[in-house]
Amino acid sequence: MADALFEDEYLASLYDRLSVDRGDEDYYQRLIEGASSVLDVGCGTGTSLHRARAAGHRGRLVGIDPAAGMLAQARRHPDIEWVMGTLPDAGFATEFDLVYMTGHAFQVLLTDEDINAFLGAARAALKPSGRLAFETLNPLARAWEAWTPDAVTEVIDDDGRAVQVWHEVESVDGEFVTFTETYASDAWPDVKVSRSTLRFVHAEHLDHLLANAGFAVDERYGDWDRSLFTPASREIITVAHPADR
Repeated sequence: MADALFEDEYLASLYDRLSVDRGDEDYYQRLIEGASSVLDVGCGTGTSLHRARAAGHRGRLVGIDPAAGMLAQARRHPDIEWVMGTLPDAGFATEFDLVYMTGHAFQVLLTDEDINAFLGAARAALKPSGRLAFETLNPLARAWEAWTPDAVTEVIDDDGRAVQVWHEVESVDGEFVTFTETYASDAWPDVKVSRSTLRFVHAEHLDHLLANAGFAVDERYGDWDRSLFTPASREIITVAHPADR
């Protein structure tokens, strides 16, 4: 089930305003440019695929997301295929040169069974020469320690109203971090709150799951500048291919 942030059309309309200066965008655009058929899993508002199309990509671009609010934003771009749902339910078969997932969406897969279902569906969706790319925050870097109410971001909505947004961690239980994202405005009588849980998977276990799903890792980086992954890296950025190709 998608979080309120993604289901609510108004909150989804703020998403891109809150996601400026993302270091991952150029990284994934280079991968998209080299693929004739592309699937964005958890496509959100669709900005990644829209940017590729605007830059001249003429191949097949498909975005899939289970959240109605996000897809309402994405469907503003009619030159891309938009699908509501999850990858395991979509039934894609040997159709894509690249399957990718951005925005740490991989971390909403909270169990090994969820991850196995995603990886199995991704492998089925890929052509034999295709690649899977995604990232997850490195648990050793403890990124959640910076998710505090004093780190407030302000954005302006479509009606010109100022909206303040902040995060607060509710619990850290092993690999699982539960936190809230709160939206407040002087124009509203009450705040709006979205609650999320993310799983922080260690690189060693991630590679175990990839291998069991029939993937071999091609590339592993610790940041968007393609620096090599180390235990101190903030990100675990992975590109993998079907191992039997």
